Amino acid sequence: MQPGVRSRLVSLAVVLFAAGCSDNRGADIAEGDWRGSMREVRMTVRGAEDDPAMARRWEPFRDYLQEAIGLPVKFFEATDYNGTIQALASGQVDLGQMGGGSYANIDAQIGELAAPILVSRQAGGNVGYYSALLVRADSPYRSIDDLKGKTLGYVDFNSTSGYLYPRMKLREIGYDPDTFFGKTAFSGGHTQAVMALDRGQFDAVLINVSGGTPETGFTTGAHFTMADRGLMDLEDFRIVWSVGEIPNSPLVVRTDRPQEFIDLVRGAYAMIPYDDPDLLRDMAINDGSDYAAVNRHTYEDIIALRLADIAERRGGVAVAQSGAVAGGGAIAPGAGTPE
Repeated sequence: MQPGVRSRLVSLAVVLFAAGCSDNRGADIAEGDWRGSMREVRMTVRGAEDDPAMARRWEPFRDYLQEAIGLPVKFFEATDYNGTIQALASGQVDLGQMGGGSYANIDAQIGELAAPILVSRQAGGNVGYYSALLVRADSPYRSIDDLKGKTLGYVDFNSTSGYLYPRMKLREIGYDPDTFFGKTAFSGGHTQAVMALDRGQFDAVLINVSGGTPETGFTTGAHFTMADRGLMDLEDFRIVWSVGEIPNSPLVVRTDRPQEFIDLVRGAYAMIPYDDPDLLRDMAINDGSDYAAVNRHTYEDIIALRLADIAERRGGVAVAQSGAVAGGGAIAPGAGTPE
């Protein structure tokens, strides 16, 4: 653990909720049982930025996991990307949901003490998603070139699709994002980015999209969710560039926990589509999905992208982090939810 990580957690607003504190599961643990060393399972999740109560709808999943593992399960809701990262990196929680960029950050801090083990896999076998450059449909912007000198909204420094991945891909096709755009800032979340774009605070924003390809079009993403909730119309926006696929957001566990615990978690997730498919909907996972095994190798490219981006920023002009432009928040905590 890096020095000061644990002390920084005090200010990260990682809030305990849905703890099931009255649950006496695990109270009578046989001597020598690995459960005696854990006593409870602590998991970090994220509240959905477009539905703040979503994490609290995970109670059926908590009950399912408690039954499978045989210990009380406590959820910790992080208010931002860094809260999730530091809670797991410090060992304050045992496992958590996060994007590839967040896992890369943890990997840099504690290495093999954290491991990605599962991602959601869509019915067609897809285990990835895309980053999209979104503009207003009534704007004159129809390509990356049209946005030279304009304002760009990122999601978060630790967001894979809203920062890390598209920045490196822009460089690969000849655009330096630190000098090409006139001004850049962080919005704090994918939905916040779309809201800021709609309000004219940015000329373009980078967000996640999935449920399709650049050739076929997409069916899910932050602006799709907001349109479904009646907050805006899809016709108000246009995608001018997209890039991917990015490996889906993994479930990451602390490897210094008992192997029996890790195996039970892996098995419990794998059986959800068969034991209780309704849980997938509670977890913001598409119908017909299941889970696929992953490991550090799956995210090696993202780990390398993060290191390269840090090197680029240290050698050039760093992006201005101005805080949440359109309000705080975070994306939904499903194991396949893009970040």
